[in-house]
Parts: sequence; C-alpha cells; structure tokens
Amino acid sequence: MAGFQSFATTALAALVLSGCTAMTPPVDVTRFHNAQVTPIVPGSVIIQPNMVDEGDSRSIEYATYSAALLRELQRVGFSEARDDKQNSDYIIRYTLERAVLSASGSRSPVSVGVGGSTGSRGSGVGLGIGIDLSGPPKDKVVTELSVRLTKRESGNIVWEGRASVEAKDGSPASQPGLAAAKLAEALFKDFPGESGTTIRVP
Repeated sequence: MAGFQSFATTALAALVLSGCTAMTPPVDVTRFHNAQVTPIVPGSVIIQPNMVDEGDSRSIEYATYSAALLRELQRVGFSEARDDKQNSDYIIRYTLERAVLSASGSRSPVSVGVGGSTGSRGSGVGLGIGIDLSGPPKDKVVTELSVRLTKRESGNIVWEGRASVEAKDGSPASQPGLAAAKLAEALFKDFPGESGTTIRVP
C-alpha cells in the first residue's frame, strides 16, 4: 500500500501542477462535529478506504485519494501512522462515489428564425438559418468524497464531512487525480469548519 501511495502522491502532484490553470468547478462541502465543546487535538492517523472489494484499496485511484487526504491532514496538523498496526490516535475512513448524470432533454443542431430587416431601398423580411455546431450537451460526472474521523481509543466519530463536485464528462475536473486534490482541499478548508452548514468552495 505504501508503494501505491508514494506513486499516487507523485502522480497527484503532477496532475495538480498541470491542472492548476484549468477551470475547475466549485465544490459543495458539508461537515459535522462537536469541536466547540470537545476540541479536536491533532495526532497520528491511518487512512482506510471503505470499499466493496478488498482489492480496490490497492487501486491507483484509491491510493490517489488516500494521498490527497493525507496531504490535507498533515497540513492541519495530523501525522501519518507508520503502518496499520501502529496504535494511532485516529482512523480516517472514507467512501468514494462517482456517478454519471445524463444530459437532460434534446437540442436540435439546426435552428431557423425569421426577422425584419431594413435597407437603403426600404424594408423587407429576412430569413436567417443558424447552425449550432456545439454538438449535443455532455453528460456530467458527479464525484463525492465522504470522510469520517474516528478516535481509535473510544471508537467515537469526532468529525465527518462530505464534499462533491460536478464536472462535464471528459473535462480536467472530472479526472480522478484532479478531483481528489480538489475535494480533499475543500473538505479540510478551515478545519474543522462550521458544523451543519453547507458551503461552496471555489
């Protein structure tokens, strides 16, 4: 797993650099916690993806998301546990969901309009034919990242958040690597964030 995460970290950095100038859509973020009463003190953490198939945890995509989450956790003061067997202070469990939203409705590639026109010899009626070359609307890819931060000793969930982004199919923001960086960064922005409120992070 460590090898995959190392590879994913390098790939993630390259994707972020190459996509930094690309237009990325905003991310919707919702978080829940009780940090006002019991502050979350950063400590060591391990990251465990929730997956249907155990082999999924070794996939490059999951490793990319794990690397993106670790990067943001370290930024807000957490440290990585050396391995899963270490008695870490916290456990991060996350779920990744991707869905395709089909473009709704139909659009004709040809439109015809009739309008009035005025010339030097008087007035007349012009027939205009416009051809729409933009093609049919594209499907949209919705990526959602759900994260829970659990205190290992007590098993209590001390923080949880959900971030989602919607991007046109085939656009840079719909690619797993760039989506991972964008979602993780938005999720841990101003950690722990305001509980119970949905914000939009540009």
